Amino acid sequence: MRSVNIGILILFCALLIYASFGLPARGDNQAVVNRAESPAGSPNAASYYIENAYRDTHTPNMVTAILADYRGYDTLGEETVILTAGLICFLLLRREPKKKKEEEEEDEEE
Repeated sequence: MRSVNIGILILFCALLIYASFGLPARGDNQAVVNRAESPAGSPNAASYYIENAYRDTHTPNMVTAILADYRGYDTLGEETVILTAGLICFLLLRREPKKKKEEEEEDEEE
């Protein structure tokens, strides 16, 4: 049974690798997904980002340009939510149980 599972896994990985050769080059502005137009006839945002990210932001990393410049307020909101959740987790997990504190105080008194 184990060999059948390993065989299926190998076939699936081979299929994924084969399928990846059909993908367009990274950042290709002429890829099918980047040639789409909005209902108004303008190119979609991905085409604009690919063509103008460096010129608009002077940042060689396109992901950084999109997250920090084009979508700055949205990213700031997401980061605020993550920071708040992290602080809440920290505050909840750092508290010692009351019983443990009471036991330590009793031990110190003796």
